[in-house]
Amino acid sequence: METTFTIWQTGRGLFKNFLDNYSLEQLNTIPDGLTTNLIWNVGHIIVSQQKLVYALSGLPMHISDSFFEKYQNGSRPDGKTTQAEVDEIKSLLFNIVEKTKSDFEAGVFKEFHPYQTKTGFYLGTLNEAMEFNNYHEGIHLGIMMSIKKFL
Repeated sequence: METTFTIWQTGRGLFKNFLDNYSLEQLNTIPDGLTTNLIWNVGHIIVSQQKLVYALSGLPMHISDSFFEKYQNGSRPDGKTTQAEVDEIKSLLFNIVEKTKSDFEAGVFKEFHPYQTKTGFYLGTLNEAMEFNNYHEGIHLGIMMSIKKFL
């Protein structure tokens, strides 16, 4: 699992670079012909990880219900994310990695409810969910790399 956490931590650094290097206006811009923006993709990967790892393990997520609703699968950005929300997302990027790692090492995860993703992956264990999470985050990093070409 150490490799999974290392990949996850490294990927999160790439997401943080977007938050550090693009203006609030750029983060909120939904390019013509696309349905998301940079900030929605970052919020979405946080929500997805919480659902895949915590909710499917029968544990409470470490995000608010309103945050979950705003960035969950099937939601769409409104282009009005505030700087305070960006700062919250930036904080969650790494705090959640550390929380998950410490919970994993402490044996907090006792159960897992299998889940079939919309992309066809069957997740039968927590480890599979965590590995899928890295795959999912890679997809959204690719989407963000495409979005930045339009900014």
